[in-house]
Amino acid sequence: MSETSKGKKNIKIGIIGFGRFGKLTARYLSEDMDVFVHTRSNKTSEIREIGAYPASLEEACNQDIVIPTVPISTLEDILKKIAPLLKKDALVIDVCSVKEYPIKWMKELLPETVSILATHPMFGPDSAADSLKERKIVLCKVRIEEKFYNKIKSSLSSKGLTVIETTPEDHDRQIAVSLSLTHFIGRTLSEYGASELLIDTEGYKRLLHILGVVEHDTWQLFADMNRYNCYAEPERTAFMAAMKIVNERLKE
Repeated sequence: MSETSKGKKNIKIGIIGFGRFGKLTARYLSEDMDVFVHTRSNKTSEIREIGAYPASLEEACNQDIVIPTVPISTLEDILKKIAPLLKKDALVIDVCSVKEYPIKWMKELLPETVSILATHPMFGPDSAADSLKERKIVLCKVRIEEKFYNKIKSSLSSKGLTVIETTPEDHDRQIAVSLSLTHFIGRTLSEYGASELLIDTEGYKRLLHILGVVEHDTWQLFADMNRYNCYAEPERTAFMAAMKIVNERLKE
């Protein structure tokens, strides 16, 4: 009997990728649904440990819902690979930290019969290690039936998640500040060499917290969230200009 035929729950999900976020996604979804994970590396035991099933790319794509949990910079190529393998009525959900580019790619590359939902889970393997309660997830409707969309929203809310509905443009404008700029500050603090001090302040501890938020994330994630968000560079430029103004005032 193949893994795909092992149904114990109604909706079956295919996940492409098993990095830190892919593993987190598979772990939570496996609580309620059959999850089939495809990854290029051999992580069979890890996948089984969290209650999911190892799968070929074809098997993962032959599910009701398919979620690529891959870097933004590789998503376009992944969509090209999975497009001919998807079920006619499948739903594809992206989880990227930018929205305009992924939506553009999904609309261009996926069959018209496939439903599309763009999401950005505002949490990661560290912040949601124990619970999803009071975490946020952003949804951008692209191409999905209202009834199915509302069912997904209800399911997310039942997990304790706060659901935020917005447009791709509004998401990317806000995330350029709340995420990209925050990571820029954290990376800068790391490059500066900021570390714990015996004589510190609460403000300094907050700066170190920002550094701690980004230190477990890859440089690729940081680069991608900036490269694929057209609002990120203007915000960085404005921030550095503001720093220069403050520094010049100190010289007066």
